[in-house]
Amino acid sequence: MLINADFSLAAMRAPEDYQWVNSPQNGVERVMLDRVGEEKARATSIVRYAPDSYFPHHLHPGGEEIMVLSGTFSADNKDYPAGWYLRNPPKSGHKPYSREGAVIFVKLWQMLEEEDQHVAINTQDTANWQQQGERQVCPLFSNANEQVSLQKLNAGAALFPTEIVGGAELLVIEGELIDAGQTYKRGDWIRLPVDAQVQLNAGREGVTVYLKTGHLAQIDTIDFENF
Repeated sequence: MLINADFSLAAMRAPEDYQWVNSPQNGVERVMLDRVGEEKARATSIVRYAPDSYFPHHLHPGGEEIMVLSGTFSADNKDYPAGWYLRNPPKSGHKPYSREGAVIFVKLWQMLEEEDQHVAINTQDTANWQQQGERQVCPLFSNANEQVSLQKLNAGAALFPTEIVGGAELLVIEGELIDAGQTYKRGDWIRLPVDAQVQLNAGREGVTVYLKTGHLAQIDTIDFENF
């Protein structure tokens, strides 16, 4: 299965275009944003858990990255309400579920094999945020391959004050982004290839975005035949 699998091209998906499809587990649906592979896949998805739905315990050979967007996501008797960022390294495993229901942003099989760090950050905790010029930043993860953060921008501020290095991927969490008359709202997902030329600015009420940069510079080194 190939969905937005040409990483040299920009890709975008808005909530009004979400196509929810059933996962192998009852009560869990997903929107496939980009995907290379079938059930074993390099994938970026929005996943929706109905109340009292779950997955049996399973492994993630290529790692898993999660941003909880609404509700409460749980795994292995730990609860993560909206705003939690989780990172489970390659070869880790868990039993995920939700009692009340949840919507999460998920990236699978997109980590370096040698990554071994578990990450769990509550982005609702102001202690995890830093003031950087005209923006507030909540660092989530950084290594030689990628940089991940939440960014809060005041009205009119540019998301990329300098050139985009290594491509970028973002999800609008709150507010709006403006690009040459195009407005991106809450739930919009955008992937920008290496050497993309865009000018994204916060809307009148400001904006909060999940932002990952650098990772698309390594896309040519991925062995997609494994999927």
